[in-house]
Amino acid sequence: MQARELLGAAGPFSKTLSGFMPRDGQQDLSAAIEKTLQQRGTLVAEAGTGIGKTFAYLVPAMLADKKIIISTGTRHLQDQLFHRDLPAVKAALKLTLDVALLKGRANYLCLYRLDLDDQPFYGAETRNHIQRIRGWSKTTRSGDIGEIHGISEDARVWPMVTSSAENCLGTECSKWNDCFVVKARRAAQEADIVVINHHLLLADMALKENGFGELLPTADAFIIDEAHQLPDIASRFFGKTISSRQINNLLADVVAEQVKDAPGMTSLRDDCDAIKKSVQDFRLALGGDAQRDAWLKIHNNKPVQDAREQLLADISKLASALEASAEHGKGLEQCFGRCVLLKQLLSGYGKPVVAEPGEAIQEYIFWYETTSRGFMLNMTPLDVASLFRSHQQTLKASWIFTSATLQVGNDFEHFSRSLGLDNFDSGNWHSPFDYLQQSLLYLPESMPEPSSYEFTRKFMEQALPVIQASKGRAFILFTSYRAMHEAQQWLHGKIDYPMLVQGDQPKHQLLQKFKELGNAVLLGTSSFWEGVDVRGEALSCVIIDKLPFASPGDPVMQARLDAIKKSGGNAFSDYQIPQAVIALKQGAGRLIRDMTDYGVLMIGDPRLLGKPYGKIFLRSLPEMPQTRNLKDVENFFAQLDVKA
Repeated sequence: MQARELLGAAGPFSKTLSGFMPRDGQQDLSAAIEKTLQQRGTLVAEAGTGIGKTFAYLVPAMLADKKIIISTGTRHLQDQLFHRDLPAVKAALKLTLDVALLKGRANYLCLYRLDLDDQPFYGAETRNHIQRIRGWSKTTRSGDIGEIHGISEDARVWPMVTSSAENCLGTECSKWNDCFVVKARRAAQEADIVVINHHLLLADMALKENGFGELLPTADAFIIDEAHQLPDIASRFFGKTISSRQINNLLADVVAEQVKDAPGMTSLRDDCDAIKKSVQDFRLALGGDAQRDAWLKIHNNKPVQDAREQLLADISKLASALEASAEHGKGLEQCFGRCVLLKQLLSGYGKPVVAEPGEAIQEYIFWYETTSRGFMLNMTPLDVASLFRSHQQTLKASWIFTSATLQVGNDFEHFSRSLGLDNFDSGNWHSPFDYLQQSLLYLPESMPEPSSYEFTRKFMEQALPVIQASKGRAFILFTSYRAMHEAQQWLHGKIDYPMLVQGDQPKHQLLQKFKELGNAVLLGTSSFWEGVDVRGEALSCVIIDKLPFASPGDPVMQARLDAIKKSGGNAFSDYQIPQAVIALKQGAGRLIRDMTDYGVLMIGDPRLLGKPYGKIFLRSLPEMPQTRNLKDVENFFAQLDVKA
C-alpha cells in the first residue's frame, strides 16, 4: 500500500490507533512527500494546524527504504517525536526499522569531566547536584541529562559535567569506550531513521565536527519539521561568538587539569585569576545596563579598547604558559589549543573576514550583548542563504521542509530566498479545521497607533470585556516585556480569574497550571507565540496586542535592513513584513488546536485595517469571520455556553 492508502479509512491507523481520523489533506501531503523521496527532489510544504504533518512524513519515510534524518525545532519536539509518534507509526505499520535519537553533545553526561571535577571549588548547591548526577550515572543507559529532574536547565553544574566540541578529548579520552556521545552516534550511524534537532543539524554543517559529520553524507533524505525556524537558527550557527562564559569555562578546565596533571605549576592559577579580572573589567567597560548593540558604536571607545587589549594580553600570556605545560597531560594540551583559538577570535573580532582563494567574501555583522555579569561578542553572517545552499548541495539527498507557517500571503518566496532554495516543489495543505464555524476574529475600534504611550492601557481596556465574555481561558500575547508588565499591573484586581505571567515560573509549569485551572488568563511574550499546544476549553481566547514587527534597533536586524536598501530592495516589504506575518501566524495558531475547539482571536493593532500592508497579514490568517463589534464576541461565547 502507498502512504495515501495507509492513512485512509481502510488503512491500519483507522483500525488500530484510538482517535485517528482520516484527513484528505494529510493523505495528499503524504503522497507529495512520498514522491519527493522517490525522486530525490526538494519540497516546501505548508501544513495547516490539524493536518497531522508528523504522520504525513513519518509514513512515507518508513516505507522509503532509505537512510533518513528528521530534524525538529526543539529538543522537546525531538523527544515527543522519538518517544511517542515514531513508536505509534512503527506499531501501526508493523515495521522493524531501526530508529535512533541523537542530540548535541551538551545533552549527554561526560564521564571524564564528571571525574575531573574537584568539589571543594564549588558551592553547596553545585556539590549537591554533582552527587545526584554521580548516582544517576551508575544507572543511566543513554546518559541523556534530560532524564534528570529537579536540576534546572541553566544550573551551573551542566557545563562542568558535559563536553563541548572545544573540550572533548576524542579518542585519547580514558572514557572513550564508555562515552555516551560516542554510543549515541554509533547508534545513529546504524539506524534507518535518525531524529535530531535544527541546532545539531546546523552546528554540524557549520563546524563539520568529527562524529556526526560522518552521518550527514550517508543520509538519503532530510525532513525538516518546524522549518520556519531554520533561517534564524542558521544565522547563529554559521557565525561565531566569544563569550565570558566560554572564557570562564576554559579557566575552570585549566585549573582542574592543572590540579590533576601538573600540581606543581600553580602559576597557571595566577594567570587564570588575571583573566577573570580582565573579563570583569571588559564587562564593566561595555556599560552598566544589559543591552545589545552594534560593535561599531563602541569599538573606538577608549575604555573598551583598553579593556579589550588587557584581556587579549592576559589570554596570550595564559596561552604561552599552557604551551609549556601541554606535555603534562592531554587535557592541558587541549586547553592550550582552545586558548590559542580564543586569542585568534578576540584579536580578529570586528575586522573584515578575508576569504580563502576562490571563495566569495562573506559579510558579517559584528554586535555585542551584555547581561548583568557577562558579555557575548557575536559575528553573524549578513546572509545565510549562500552558506546553507552550499552545504545543502554537497549532501546529495531529498529535502522536505514543512511547517504550519511558511507562506507570506500566498507564496513561499520569503522562506525559499532566506535559505537559497531553488528548483523545488511547493504546496499548501490547508487546515481541516472549520474556522468559519469554530472561530471569530475581533478587531476593536478606536485603538490608538501602536507607538502611542497610551496604547497598552487602551488595549487592555478593550481586552477586559473580552476576557469577561470568555470567562478567563485566555492567552494575552505581547510583543515586549514592557507592555506585558504594564498590562499585568493594569489588570491586577480587575478580573476574578487566576492570572499567570511569564517569568513567574518555568514555561512548562505555567502551561501545566493553565490547563489544570481551566479558567486562567496567561500573559506572555515571544516564547508563548509558538510551540504551545493547549487543546479544549481551557484556551478559548487569544488576545494579541500588536503586529509582531522585530525591533529595528536590533543590530542584526538593522544591518540586514541596510543591506537590502543598498541592493535596491525595499527592506520593509521584503523583510520586515514577511518576518512579522510568520510570527503573527504562529501566535494566532495557538487558538484552534483540535476539531472540537472554538475561540475568539483579538488583535489590537489598528494597522491591520488602517494600512495597505494590513491586507497581507489578514490574507495569511485562516479564513474566519471578522467583526469590530464587542457584542458579536459576547454572543459568540454565549452561544457556546448554550451548546455546552
